[in-house]
Order: sequence, then structure tokens, then C-alpha cells
Amino acid sequence: MLEVRGLEVHYGGIAAVKGVDLDVREGELVCLIGANGAGKTTTLKAIAAMLRPSKGEIRLGGVSTRALASYELVRRGLALVPEGRGIFGRLTVRENLEMGAYHRNDGGVGQDLEKVFALMPRLFERREQTGGTLSGGEQQMLAIGRALMSRPKLLLLDEPSMGLAPLIVQKVFETIQSVARDGVTILLVEQNAKLALQLAGRGYVMESGAIVLAGEASALLADRRVREAYLGE
Repeated sequence: MLEVRGLEVHYGGIAAVKGVDLDVREGELVCLIGANGAGKTTTLKAIAAMLRPSKGEIRLGGVSTRALASYELVRRGLALVPEGRGIFGRLTVRENLEMGAYHRNDGGVGQDLEKVFALMPRLFERREQTGGTLSGGEQQMLAIGRALMSRPKLLLLDEPSMGLAPLIVQKVFETIQSVARDGVTILLVEQNAKLALQLAGRGYVMESGAIVLAGEASALLADRRVREAYLGE
């Protein structure tokens, strides 16, 4: 589904991502963990064509994304839930969700809206409220729901637990798990290493712009280096 080879991204003279290789196979839930500033968000933005790589190759479904814009990637099945959620605060919940399907001209938008409301009943309860009046957890659910309205094949999630209370984080992760069970391929970027590795099948550990560890999530969760660096043990 996703192949990244030798990815490098620079901000001016600063190398933020340094030769990253990663793969996400169809139907997988893969996590990318690391400390703040490790380069995780930059990697996702490069995959989503929000940043142009300095070097390297990104392929989505076997096709190079080098010449494709972000909106073209959405049409090809990629959706990003950004760090900070990025909802439209003055639009209602329903309108935010409908914006996720702005590029679609099929007849299934209404059906998908019902699916999102069934997956996240709180959004149905708040459907006529403006997005800016929702709680942080509700806004995160709305951002995920909006992305799902595009019918993604690959869903990129950037720090979905950021700024949320533990009980709300658990609800958000349960939602992500349900989305994965429905067959959506997911690449999850997350600072909460324990939760991410418990949810994912495979994982990558990023430090200072480079991948330093990769493997089955259960093995990474048991790895002494991961436990010392990210689990406080």
C-alpha cells in the first residue's frame, strides 16, 4: 500500500528526515513512534505531499507520488488526520463531515455519513453544533470521521491522543481499532508508545530524523531500549 525509500526532508539547511525507509502493507495498522521533534510529523506531511522531499521515493499502491499534489492523493485513497485536528470551527459537525467527501460524486455519501455516526454516536448527538464548540476528544473524533468520509484506502493519523484526558484517549484508540477492523490500512504516528504498540501489528521507532528500530509491535514493546526510552522503565 505504501513504500517509502530513502526519504529526506530539509527545512532550509536543517535535515528533519534522514533517509527513512518504511512500508505499510494493505490491511495493516503500523505505528511510527518517537519523541517530540524526531521527524514523525514531517514524514507524514511528506507522504501526504504537503512537503516536498529533498530526496527519496514514495509510492502509494505501487505508483510514485513524486508529481502528485495532496488533493490528487486524496482521490487515490490517502487521507491525513493532522496533528491539532484541523477541523472547520465555524461549520457544523455534519458540514465538517461532508467536507471530507467534497471530491466524491458517487451516491454513497449519505450512507457513509450514517456509518460515521454509528461508529461515533457522540458526533450524531452534536451534528448541528459548530465544530469549535466541541470538546478536544469530540474534535478528534470529528477529524477522524471527516477523513473516513473520503473512503480512504490508507489513513494517516498524526498524534491522535495529543492533549486528551486518558479516558478520552482510550475511546479514540477504540475508534481507531474499529476503523482498522473494517479494513482501512493505517499508519499511526503517536508519542504514547505503549498504546500505539499495543494497537499496531508492526512498528517503527524514529530518533533525530532516522528509523532506529523496526519490527513486530509486540517485540518492540518488549525491547529494553524502547521500554527505557519511551515507557519510563
